[in-house]
Amino acid sequence: MIVRILGEGQYDLDDHALDALNGLDTQIEQAIESGDEDMFRTALQGLLSAVRSSGTHHSLDSLDESDLILPPPDATIDEVRELLGDDGLIPG
Repeated sequence: MIVRILGEGQYDLDDHALDALNGLDTQIEQAIESGDEDMFRTALQGLLSAVRSSGTHHSLDSLDESDLILPPPDATIDEVRELLGDDGLIPG
């Protein structure tokens, strides 16, 4: 699976990494629903850190499409609210 962090690049992740990412995605959703900026910031940073640590950099000269696109680390709660789908940022 190829995951893009906007403004940063793409990472290759094994599909089994999605389970851990889904838990962080749920925290982001809960923070957005409650308007908790601190919880949102912590969960977003955790999600992006998990992608970075679980994945490997995807080749920069590759034209492969991303399977999943995540917001940049400085995204606001309102920007991420607009990106959320029915399943959050991470489907499944």
